Amino acid sequence: MTYYRRRLPHWQPPGQDLFVTWRLHGSLPRQILSPKEVFSPGERFVHYDRILDEARTGPLWLKNVRVADCVLSTILETQRREMLQTRAYVLMANHVHILLTQFVPLDQITRQIKGSSARQANVILSRTGQHFWQDESFDRWVRDPAELLKIRTYIEHNPVVAGLVSRAKEWPWSSASRPIA
Repeated sequence: MTYYRRRLPHWQPPGQDLFVTWRLHGSLPRQILSPKEVFSPGERFVHYDRILDEARTGPLWLKNVRVADCVLSTILETQRREMLQTRAYVLMANHVHILLTQFVPLDQITRQIKGSSARQANVILSRTGQHFWQDESFDRWVRDPAELLKIRTYIEHNPVVAGLVSRAKEWPWSSASRPIA
């Protein structure tokens, strides 16, 4: 089992399903990152995710169809390289949720997806050499099939909860409408 700690603890048993979220660099204002309330890691995740869903601050580069295409293509390429199996995903305006089974350490997967997609997206946006993704990601090891179903539903219904569509399958950047084989 891999364990490491940066700002968040990361438990990553090999071959297990993981729920991973990463966001665009600068997508949360500094005052939001240091809330006065004391949150558990799960409560903090939900708090941040709600703010990200509102998409009122920071870059919203994933609204650009070409940028979203390059991120999704990079996830598919990473799967073709047999680094992961995608179970569910959603691309929002400023963050990505993905449920995956890892076949290599998660840091290799995120380095591949975030590094490759950042280079391509920065070219599309004419901003080469600048930070695209926030360095650290959120990840949670999925403990059982019931939790896997709950997380999959959470991911695929994120655009509905955010008020972007009325049904999950209407969101074009989600496994609810574009399953990955």
